[in-house]
Amino acid sequence: MSAIDTRSPATAAARTAPDKPRRRRLERVNWPLTVILALASLTVLVPLYVTVAMAFKTSGQAVDGNALSLPTPFNPASFAEAWALTRFPVSFTVSLGVAALTVVATLLLSSFASYAIVRNWHRRFFRWSFVYLLAAMFLPFPVVALPQIKLTAMISLDNPIGVAILHAMFQLSFSVLLYSAFLRSIPVELEESARIDGASTWQIFWRIILPLLGPMNATVGIFAFLASWNDFMMPSLITADPGLQTLPVVQNIFQSQFGTNYNVAFASYLMAMAPTVIVYLFAQRWVISGVTQGAVKS
Repeated sequence: MSAIDTRSPATAAARTAPDKPRRRRLERVNWPLTVILALASLTVLVPLYVTVAMAFKTSGQAVDGNALSLPTPFNPASFAEAWALTRFPVSFTVSLGVAALTVVATLLLSSFASYAIVRNWHRRFFRWSFVYLLAAMFLPFPVVALPQIKLTAMISLDNPIGVAILHAMFQLSFSVLLYSAFLRSIPVELEESARIDGASTWQIFWRIILPLLGPMNATVGIFAFLASWNDFMMPSLITADPGLQTLPVVQNIFQSQFGTNYNVAFASYLMAMAPTVIVYLFAQRWVISGVTQGAVKS
């Protein structure tokens, strides 16, 4: 049998044939969608650039009317001033503690409630409980602000712990909605086989269901963290001690007494924004996977 001539035109065509569909796929670029995504990304990147640039400017450069200009000379002293004015270590610790307590309470309460609702959907009480929680999503905090202020003061919860409890309560409706959609995709047969082996409901939840809720736990936790960390109204109204206010409330001083000191204000905003950006960059894939898996029923 004669050897195949690798230099023949037929062999060359056979080698390049598989590359043609690949090239066609690479050439199919949805340009309208690409342009829309690029413009949408600018709505985030431009404000972020302005924040970083203003934070490193001097006071004179910050009020020259050109927010897009580069900081010349480079002035990192704004961060030290913002650190002192906002008592950053104290306010950052308070914000972090409130956000952490909110995340833990939201994960536990939402997963417990969602598991009970989904596995007892045939009972009217649990169906109406789900409807009640969904209806609570349309009830904003300002509507019930005054009663909440009075109640927290009466029971001595006008402090960061009370703020964290209220944050978890207001996150409960949306979190139950996400958890319920995800739990419906978990086969009931897994629990039935565990019950045959003698496992209780509590053991089934902690040893089988909770590990399977990993992507949704990350999704709900990130949403709860971001909502708690960025909230201004609830801590400002609930917390009675000014020394225990969260970072967004403390930064309100830049809107009044230090309203013209823009470089210090933006330096403070950048320091407060850094944790949320870092958390989301590291956990965005879990957010996307959790939402998509909860939207598809197997």
